[in-house]
Amino acid sequence: MSKYAGEQVLVVPRPLFDEIGSFQGIRTHDMNAAIDRLLDPDNHFFMDRAEAEADPTHKQLIPYCLIRCGSSILNYTRGKSGGEDRLHAKLSVGVGGHINPVDTGNGRTGRDAYFAAVERELQEELVFKIEHTNRIAALLNDDSNEVGQVHLGIVHVIDIDSTEVSANEDALANLQFNELAELQAPLFPRLETWSQFVIRDIANL
Repeated sequence: MSKYAGEQVLVVPRPLFDEIGSFQGIRTHDMNAAIDRLLDPDNHFFMDRAEAEADPTHKQLIPYCLIRCGSSILNYTRGKSGGEDRLHAKLSVGVGGHINPVDTGNGRTGRDAYFAAVERELQEELVFKIEHTNRIAALLNDDSNEVGQVHLGIVHVIDIDSTEVSANEDALANLQFNELAELQAPLFPRLETWSQFVIRDIANL
Protein backbone atom coordinates (compact mmCIF):
# COMPACT_ATOMS: atom_id res chain seq x y z
CA MET A 1 0.00 0.00 0.00
CA SER A 2 1.27 3.47 -0.87
CA LYS A 3 2.31 5.61 2.10
CA TYR A 4 0.17 8.34 0.49
CA ALA A 5 -2.95 6.14 0.53
CA GLY A 6 -6.05 8.24 0.97
CA GLU A 7 -4.27 11.63 0.98
CA GLN A 8 -5.74 14.25 -1.33
CA VAL A 9 -3.61 17.22 -2.43
CA LEU A 10 -4.38 20.43 -4.28
CA VAL A 11 -3.17 20.54 -7.89
CA VAL A 12 -3.37 22.76 -10.94
CA PRO A 13 -3.21 21.43 -14.51
CA ARG A 14 0.22 21.83 -16.10
CA PRO A 15 -1.35 23.70 -19.08
CA LEU A 16 -2.51 26.43 -16.68
CA PHE A 17 1.04 26.84 -15.40
CA ASP A 18 2.30 27.03 -18.98
CA GLU A 19 -0.38 29.60 -19.84
CA ILE A 20 0.57 31.76 -16.84
CA GLY A 21 4.15 31.55 -18.08
CA SER A 22 6.32 28.54 -17.31
CA PHE A 23 9.82 29.24 -16.04
CA GLN A 24 12.78 27.61 -14.32
CA GLY A 25 13.90 28.84 -10.90
CA ILE A 26 12.41 31.89 -9.15
CA ARG A 27 9.76 34.19 -10.58
CA THR A 28 8.97 37.49 -8.84
CA HIS A 29 7.35 39.52 -11.66
CA ASP A 30 3.58 39.68 -12.34
CA MET A 31 3.04 37.85 -9.07
CA ASN A 32 -0.45 39.06 -8.21
CA ALA A 33 -2.01 37.98 -11.49
CA ALA A 34 -0.30 34.59 -11.42
CA ILE A 35 -1.27 33.88 -7.79
CA ASP A 36 -4.86 34.97 -8.43
CA ARG A 37 -5.16 32.42 -11.22
CA LEU A 38 -3.49 29.60 -9.30
CA LEU A 39 -5.69 30.16 -6.24
CA ASP A 40 -8.92 30.62 -8.20
CA PRO A 41 -11.18 27.70 -7.17
CA ASP A 42 -12.12 27.25 -10.82
CA ASN A 43 -8.48 26.47 -11.67
CA HIS A 44 -7.50 23.89 -9.04
CA PHE A 45 -8.85 20.71 -7.49
CA PHE A 46 -7.85 17.86 -5.20
CA MET A 47 -6.16 14.73 -6.55
CA ASP A 48 -5.00 11.51 -4.93
CA ARG A 49 -1.42 12.20 -3.85
CA ALA A 50 -0.05 8.82 -4.97
CA GLU A 51 -1.36 9.59 -8.45
CA ALA A 52 -0.19 13.21 -8.40
CA GLU A 53 3.39 12.30 -7.43
CA ALA A 54 3.75 10.40 -10.69
CA ASP A 55 1.75 12.70 -12.96
CA PRO A 56 3.70 15.62 -14.52
CA THR A 57 0.53 16.82 -16.29
CA HIS A 58 -0.41 18.40 -12.95
CA LYS A 59 1.47 20.54 -10.45
CA GLN A 60 0.92 20.20 -6.70
CA LEU A 61 0.83 23.64 -5.05
CA ILE A 62 3.32 23.81 -2.17
CA PRO A 63 3.70 26.76 0.23
CA TYR A 64 7.47 27.12 0.82
CA CYS A 65 8.07 29.39 3.80
CA LEU A 66 11.41 31.10 4.35
CA ILE A 67 11.62 32.05 8.03
CA ARG A 68 14.13 34.71 8.97
CA CYS A 69 15.11 36.70 12.01
CA GLY A 70 17.15 39.66 10.81
CA SER A 71 19.95 38.19 8.69
CA SER A 72 19.56 34.70 10.18
CA ILE A 73 17.56 32.08 8.30
CA LEU A 74 15.93 28.97 9.70
CA ASN A 75 17.07 25.70 8.12
CA TYR A 76 16.86 21.99 8.85
CA THR A 77 17.81 18.57 7.50
CA ARG A 78 14.97 16.56 6.00
CA GLY A 79 14.57 13.46 8.16
CA LYS A 80 13.52 9.95 7.18
CA SER A 81 9.99 10.50 8.47
CA GLY A 82 9.37 13.26 5.94
CA GLY A 83 6.81 12.67 3.21
CA GLU A 84 9.23 12.93 0.29
CA ASP A 85 11.89 10.20 0.24
CA ARG A 86 13.61 11.82 -2.73
CA LEU A 87 14.63 14.79 -0.54
CA HIS A 88 15.83 12.82 2.49
CA ALA A 89 19.01 14.16 4.16
CA LYS A 90 18.94 17.39 2.13
CA LEU A 91 19.25 20.74 3.89
CA SER A 92 16.19 22.97 3.45
CA VAL A 93 15.21 26.57 4.18
CA GLY A 94 11.57 25.95 3.26
CA VAL A 95 8.84 25.00 5.72
CA GLY A 96 5.47 23.96 4.36
CA GLY A 97 3.62 21.19 2.67
CA HIS A 98 0.61 20.15 0.65
CA ILE A 99 -2.82 21.76 0.73
CA ASN A 100 -5.41 19.18 1.82
CA PRO A 101 -9.24 19.11 1.95
CA VAL A 102 -9.14 19.87 5.70
CA ASP A 103 -8.06 23.39 4.76
CA THR A 104 -11.43 24.02 3.12
CA GLY A 105 -13.23 23.70 6.47
CA ASN A 106 -15.82 26.34 7.43
CA GLY A 107 -16.55 26.91 3.76
CA ARG A 108 -13.10 28.27 2.90
CA THR A 109 -12.14 28.31 -0.78
CA GLY A 110 -9.41 29.73 -2.94
CA ARG A 111 -7.02 32.14 -1.22
CA ASP A 112 -8.66 31.70 2.19
CA ALA A 113 -8.21 27.91 2.09
CA TYR A 114 -4.65 28.30 0.85
CA PHE A 115 -3.57 30.63 3.68
CA ALA A 116 -5.30 28.38 6.20
CA ALA A 117 -3.08 25.58 4.87
CA VAL A 118 0.04 27.72 5.26
CA GLU A 119 -0.70 28.49 8.90
CA ARG A 120 -1.65 24.86 9.58
CA GLU A 121 1.66 23.65 8.18
CA LEU A 122 3.62 26.17 10.25
CA GLN A 123 1.87 25.07 13.44
CA GLU A 124 2.22 21.36 12.62
CA GLU A 125 5.90 21.51 11.79
CA LEU A 126 7.15 24.10 14.29
CA VAL A 127 6.68 25.17 17.88
CA PHE A 128 6.01 28.65 16.68
CA LYS A 129 4.03 30.98 18.92
CA ILE A 130 5.65 34.33 18.22
CA GLU A 131 4.17 37.08 16.07
CA HIS A 132 5.09 36.81 12.43
CA THR A 133 4.47 38.38 9.06
CA ASN A 134 3.45 36.28 6.08
CA ARG A 135 3.77 37.50 2.51
CA ILE A 136 4.02 35.77 -0.85
CA ALA A 137 7.32 36.73 -2.46
CA ALA A 138 7.78 34.47 -5.49
CA LEU A 139 6.86 31.39 -7.44
CA LEU A 140 9.37 28.54 -7.54
CA ASN A 141 9.70 25.85 -10.19
CA ASP A 142 12.28 23.22 -11.08
CA ASP A 143 11.46 20.89 -13.97
CA SER A 144 14.99 19.42 -14.00
CA ASN A 145 14.10 16.50 -11.70
CA GLU A 146 11.20 14.17 -10.88
CA VAL A 147 10.25 15.95 -7.66
CA GLY A 148 10.14 19.39 -9.25
CA GLN A 149 8.19 18.24 -12.30
CA VAL A 150 5.12 17.52 -10.17
CA HIS A 151 5.33 20.45 -7.73
CA LEU A 152 5.06 24.25 -7.92
CA GLY A 153 6.32 26.26 -4.97
CA ILE A 154 4.79 29.47 -3.67
CA VAL A 155 7.53 31.19 -1.68
CA HIS A 156 6.48 32.97 1.50
CA VAL A 157 8.73 35.23 3.56
CA ILE A 158 8.02 34.95 7.28
CA ASP A 159 9.78 37.62 9.37
CA ILE A 160 10.07 37.11 13.13
CA ASP A 161 11.72 39.03 15.98
CA SER A 162 13.04 36.02 17.90
CA THR A 163 14.74 32.73 17.09
CA GLU A 164 12.60 30.95 19.70
CA VAL A 165 11.42 28.37 17.18
CA SER A 166 11.82 24.61 17.49
CA ALA A 167 10.82 21.57 15.45
CA ASN A 168 7.50 19.89 16.14
CA GLU A 169 8.17 16.91 13.83
CA ASP A 170 11.03 14.44 13.43
CA ALA A 171 11.02 15.26 9.71
CA LEU A 172 12.68 18.60 10.58
CA ALA A 173 15.99 17.41 11.99
CA ASN A 174 18.83 19.64 13.24
CA LEU A 175 16.70 22.77 13.08
CA GLN A 176 18.77 25.91 13.53
CA PHE A 177 19.28 29.48 12.36
CA ASN A 178 22.31 30.33 10.22
CA GLU A 179 23.54 33.60 8.80
CA LEU A 180 22.78 34.10 5.12
CA ALA A 181 26.51 34.13 4.30
CA GLU A 182 26.85 30.59 5.68
CA LEU A 183 24.00 29.35 3.49
CA GLN A 184 25.42 31.11 0.45
CA ALA A 185 28.85 29.49 0.80
CA PRO A 186 29.85 26.49 2.94
CA LEU A 187 26.32 25.06 3.29
CA PHE A 188 25.08 25.81 -0.22
CA PRO A 189 25.98 22.43 -1.82
CA ARG A 190 23.94 20.60 0.84
CA LEU A 191 20.75 22.53 0.08
CA GLU A 192 17.90 20.90 -1.82
CA THR A 193 17.36 22.44 -5.25
CA TRP A 194 14.43 24.66 -4.24
CA SER A 195 16.43 26.06 -1.33
CA GLN A 196 19.37 26.78 -3.62
CA PHE A 197 17.08 28.83 -5.86
CA VAL A 198 15.73 30.77 -2.86
CA ILE A 199 19.14 31.50 -1.36
CA ARG A 200 20.64 32.44 -4.72
CA ASP A 201 17.85 34.96 -5.40
CA ILE A 202 17.13 36.07 -1.85
CA ALA A 203 17.92 39.72 -2.63
CA ASN A 204 14.82 39.78 -4.87
CA LEU A 205 12.43 38.30 -2.30
